[in-house]
Amino acid sequence: MTPAINSAKRAGIAFQVHEYTHEPTAESYGMEAAEKLGIAAEQVFKTLVLKLDSKQLAVGVVPVTGQLNLKQIAKAAGAKKAAMAQPDEVERTTGYVLGGVSPLGQKKRLATFIDCSADAFATIYVSAGRRGLEIELAPKDLQALSQAQLAPILA
Repeated sequence: MTPAINSAKRAGIAFQVHEYTHEPTAESYGMEAAEKLGIAAEQVFKTLVLKLDSKQLAVGVVPVTGQLNLKQIAKAAGAKKAAMAQPDEVERTTGYVLGGVSPLGQKKRLATFIDCSADAFATIYVSAGRRGLEIELAPKDLQALSQAQLAPILA
């Protein structure tokens, strides 16, 4: 069990956990998940942590097939600029290791933004809190559980 899975269980939402053997040599954790689970890569979303205006942290959740648009997420968050957070700060704040950061069950709740392309799917996959573990759930449930806003944040 991970904090992400426990969070979904406590909320009583419908979800499924999918596990696969993570290869340490994988270049993209999300693309590896899509390949190993045999699902469309557009349906697998990565969780990225950023620093807004050089201080406050926020989370962007985008498909693994695309890139996060830093200007768009800054705008959605009401900030002037956004930059990727440092790995040690990400791990310390979320409680997860890189490649296993989940938008659910983080140690500290951060402002979260999910790319609006998630709405095109009945379910999406996000990290369940460790490499090789994905949680499949409805985008509206992810939005509710993470108190996220939908926004066009894809580059």
